[in-house]
Amino acid sequence: MNFKNIFLLLGLFLSMSCKSPTDVFKIEGQNVNINDSLQSQANIESFIKPYRENINKDLDSILGYSVDTYSKSDGDLNTAIGNLMADVIYEEADPVFFKRTGSHIDFVLMNHGGIRSIISKGPISKRTAFELMPFENSIVVSKLPGANVKELLEYLAKAKRAHPISKLKIVLNKDGQIIKSSLNQIPIDFIKTYYVATNDYLINGGDGMDFFKGSEEVIVLDYKIRNALIDYFMKTDTINPVIDDRFIQLND
Repeated sequence: MNFKNIFLLLGLFLSMSCKSPTDVFKIEGQNVNINDSLQSQANIESFIKPYRENINKDLDSILGYSVDTYSKSDGDLNTAIGNLMADVIYEEADPVFFKRTGSHIDFVLMNHGGIRSIISKGPISKRTAFELMPFENSIVVSKLPGANVKELLEYLAKAKRAHPISKLKIVLNKDGQIIKSSLNQIPIDFIKTYYVATNDYLINGGDGMDFFKGSEEVIVLDYKIRNALIDYFMKTDTINPVIDDRFIQLND
């Protein structure tokens, strides 16, 4: 072997010996609590201050008035606040749905857990809507076969929870069995198909509402529940929702 080859082999050996067979990296994490102890930076604070003030001014502008304080814990099978939210969704979404499809929404079903705040007695603002519905949930309409509507009713009867409904009436006997289910005093026909307004969380089976998975069609309205509430509050001077007979259980 000549000297040239020896030097080439020696150089290759040295270059390989300088490299680690495995590159090892150590990554460490640290929890940082976001609280009042963190110091704000003056330049950033001065930049965002006018935007924050403008947003707060808009959120706190008075739209209407509530005659009482309403909570989702105020009733058993239906609540004043739940009835309000379901009725608002029907009132605001039905014209949008009709304009798009030529059909009307038959009834509304939302979830009790989706109500995230009370409505306090006194002024109502956009902030009220954001507190009630802090999520980005939107209104969708399910074209639901009668067989799935039957499952929907059985779900509500079994849950015995004040899931907000509108335009639908359900009566249970003392044993919790459904003895009446109707729309505008017309009994539900389980052969027909109904348009049911709900939200984009429930339509995918949220809260165990798997009956929505049988939808023949889902019409997305591109209309957030929060925006529907704001639109309603902007045109309504005073709200005074009540607990009514839309979902009741008889005692005898």
